[in-house]
Amino acid sequence: MQPRLALALPLIALLAGCGVGERLGRVGKAPDLQPIENPTQRPDYRPVSLPMPPPEPNRSAGANSLWREGARGFFRDQRARRVGDVLTVNIVVKDQAALNNETSRSRATEDSLGLPNLLGFEGKLVGVLPDGASADSLVKADSNMRNKGSGATQRSESVNTNVAAVIVQQLPNGNLVIEGRQEIRVNFEVREVYVAGIVRPEDITPANTISHEKIAELRVAYGGRGLITDVQQPRYGSQVLDILLPY
Repeated sequence: MQPRLALALPLIALLAGCGVGERLGRVGKAPDLQPIENPTQRPDYRPVSLPMPPPEPNRSAGANSLWREGARGFFRDQRARRVGDVLTVNIVVKDQAALNNETSRSRATEDSLGLPNLLGFEGKLVGVLPDGASADSLVKADSNMRNKGSGATQRSESVNTNVAAVIVQQLPNGNLVIEGRQEIRVNFEVREVYVAGIVRPEDITPANTISHEKIAELRVAYGGRGLITDVQQPRYGSQVLDILLPY
């Protein structure tokens, strides 16, 4: 193998592992949008399994009754209730947190040990000890410890947006599993919003909307990808050194 080729192979492997080839192929091109697809067909999709209460007995209406079986009102209900229906999720998050902790601890100890009298043998003990030693002060120990620590945490988050989600699963107790994605491309940057969770049909408003605080197991992701996001991220070498270096 030629020396140049031997030196080039590790470099090519490094570039392939870092995804540099893929990024170089996107130079001068806008980020691609993900195609619209069935969420249940994605490789990472996993059906939700939760403990369910025993099913209630089905009470069907008479053959000549105007009441529709399973309806929540006399007239047609426009709210999402079946797999594939769409509803709007209102996300309004305004969280603020401030924590201050301070601790202070101190301890002082002093111990001494002597044998001024030991059945008359203290005189012989002085002969055994080195010159200048005294049986009255054989051992003396002092210690002083002081510890003080303080910490402060401040956090402020604000997200206000609406996302249309699709019902992807209906649980045995009637609750609905929803999932929604939104992508908006502006120039060379794509903004991504993702929401998922479990909702009760009773919490869906007549306008076919639901607030985020009424969604169980709520998952919200707000971010982006593109040239601006790439510039904001540390380079691969910096990330590796940040993990490996102990200082």
